[in-house]
Amino acid sequence: MYTRIALSIAALAVPAMLLGPPAQADPRPSTPGSTVTLPLAGIEQEPDATAPRTGRTEVLTTERRTPAYSLLGVTWAGPGTGERVVVHVRTRTGGVWSPWRELHASHAGGDGGTGGEDVDGTGAGGRSGTEPFWAGPSDGIQIRVGVLEGVSPKDLRAELVDPGESILDRMPPLPGLPKRTDGRAVKGHAIEPAIVARKDWGADESLRDAKFKYTNTVRAAFVHHTADGNDFPCSDSAKVLRSIYRYHVKTNGWADVGYNFLVDKCGTIFEGRAGGTDKPVLGAHTLGFNTDSMGVAAMGTYTKAQPPGPMLISLSRLLAWKLGLDDRDAKGKVTLTSSDSGSRYPKGTTHSFDVISGHRDAFNTECPGQALYDELGAIRRDVALRLG
Repeated sequence: MYTRIALSIAALAVPAMLLGPPAQADPRPSTPGSTVTLPLAGIEQEPDATAPRTGRTEVLTTERRTPAYSLLGVTWAGPGTGERVVVHVRTRTGGVWSPWRELHASHAGGDGGTGGEDVDGTGAGGRSGTEPFWAGPSDGIQIRVGVLEGVSPKDLRAELVDPGESILDRMPPLPGLPKRTDGRAVKGHAIEPAIVARKDWGADESLRDAKFKYTNTVRAAFVHHTADGNDFPCSDSAKVLRSIYRYHVKTNGWADVGYNFLVDKCGTIFEGRAGGTDKPVLGAHTLGFNTDSMGVAAMGTYTKAQPPGPMLISLSRLLAWKLGLDDRDAKGKVTLTSSDSGSRYPKGTTHSFDVISGHRDAFNTECPGQALYDELGAIRRDVALRLG
């Protein structure tokens, strides 16, 4: 079962001292696709000693019981061009509240839903928001929103996602470094690594756009991190991916999961966007530069945490295979044209990228995290060696 719950946070100017006891939501699971609206009890007027400072504090919700969920994000109305919003959440599992966690703002580029071109959108209904965050099985939530710059966001909502089930959830973690003996490396090409297909990680194909979208070729690869925490075991990677998929489609309004591939910390490679792993599938991963590129996401947050060795090796194997299909130089440069002025470069202008680049090279974001970004030079060298 997939469950999506929207918590509407209506800004009511009520002093914190007047807040009553936390409102109780129905803890039973909702039907697939249903929403539950929980209005905010009031706006915090005094600093909260237990919560992180976030500039001008706008909203501190009460502690809420919720239906069961595992992944969450916060969205608000508008394209998000003027405000700088900082969002912290804490979640409850088994009656115990987690520490406060910051949710990262989303800077990935959408693809216009059913459109065929490289269109970068702000999400369903013109909404902005955060990246999805994997909290693990939870039954409660508290949200704090601060504004560092610009106007206060309107119509805040928390999107809570239940991952559903797949046969993969009941299997031991997949081997991260599969040994392939069914092919022979050829100069300029590399053997295809083991990739977990969509049907095997439990993708609900009824969610996505039925039409596949293709670009002309793969000239560049953008490396991301999912920024959803590092606490989940590899046995939960398929659950995390199913939740990200649903968030990208139902919350962001995209045609499918944004990334072409994802790699977990054990080195397992997952097929992302549908359309064929060996084909130039148009993704929704890098605002303004989805055309003629691919996006691969390291599952987790690598701002400070070092990406594990199996993950780095699988990233190299995957990139060598995909770039080799189109005879790309892993240590070379490529010139791409921006399709959206929301990127680092105005629409219609060109920029020279490394063939293997980080998301931050195309957008003002910390993605893929400094620790992973620092590894890109080594990845380029390793991919070049694998391509002969």
